[in-house]
Amino acid sequence: MDNPISYERYQRQMILQDFGAAGQQKLLKGKVLLIGAGGLGCPALQYLAAAGVGTIGIIDDDVVALSNLHRQVLYSVNDIGLPKAERAAEKLRQLNPEIKIITYVQRLTNQNALSILEAYDLIIDGTDNFATRYMINDACILLNKPLIYGAISQYEGQVAIFNYRKSDNDEAVNYRDLFPDPPKEDEVLNCAEAGVLGVLPGIIGAMQANETIKLLTGIGKPLINRMLTFNALNNQAYEIELFSRPETRSLIPGNMDIFEATNYEWLCSSMTEQYEIDCKYFDILLASNTIDVMDIREVDEMPGIDEFPILRVPLKELSENVSLIQSDTVVIICQSGVRSLQAAKQLSAIFGESKKIFSLKGGIMEWKQQHTKQLL
Repeated sequence: MDNPISYERYQRQMILQDFGAAGQQKLLKGKVLLIGAGGLGCPALQYLAAAGVGTIGIIDDDVVALSNLHRQVLYSVNDIGLPKAERAAEKLRQLNPEIKIITYVQRLTNQNALSILEAYDLIIDGTDNFATRYMINDACILLNKPLIYGAISQYEGQVAIFNYRKSDNDEAVNYRDLFPDPPKEDEVLNCAEAGVLGVLPGIIGAMQANETIKLLTGIGKPLINRMLTFNALNNQAYEIELFSRPETRSLIPGNMDIFEATNYEWLCSSMTEQYEIDCKYFDILLASNTIDVMDIREVDEMPGIDEFPILRVPLKELSENVSLIQSDTVVIICQSGVRSLQAAKQLSAIFGESKKIFSLKGGIMEWKQQHTKQLL
């Protein structure tokens, strides 16, 4: 290092085998965005700043509360009521004034995510809600940014690296490959509802920082396409290998315009009953001649449909073909109603209240069976 003060600061890690001055220079050139300066974000930020990551971005619109302090140990009672992003940045500058800290005291949304994430090499997810997680995942895919994922609940935590290709021929695994569909409302409780052991986010957040350092420097074996789960009660940890699933690609917005039009809060809400219609109501809509019917099955799936006009768009191509929908009311159909419900939620997140999107319950098979009975 040219700066003797910097050499003294980082000397303990620079003398490590396979790290050296070259590894430190890679850290100093690195640009990392931490989304969420809470339980996971606090330890990750502290260790990344201390390690010498050259540029660290922090985005969080929340303020420090007393209930945060048992796990978010970067803050103190003097910080209560103040913006987390700004207080975290101030503490980190005291820890390491040689690096650059950028703060965004705002909520990450699909309107600002792409412009903010674009400036960074790696993205760390320190959030605690599913709508934001799916949004971050999709933004990272569109921007080709590696994502260091972390999650905690009660006594257990998870860490993984998504959207990272070891080579051009590899298929990068993303969050949707592991969790294609958001859980229903209240199906998975957050920390405020289920509780969390105070030291657990410290452990998982430090693991996220560790994976970030490994990716930036090229040392070790990062958790690429693998997820590590740690249980704080019994100290058991295990890894599972993750694989890409081609069918989940249809869930990802096809381009940046569709991403910015997607309502992730709506997408992660539980409104199955509002989407599904039965065959009787479908017939009423058909008779009105004012709807678009979209068949999202693969082109070779049977039975064929010649009873009414359809738009044939396979589910995997749905996000690229939303412009085909012209009517204000759309009914999505598939074989049994499972894929069409998924597609209906996806389109509803894009169109919001401007169009009525329905899924045919039971699919085309049930519709044909009912009409065959009527003929008999």
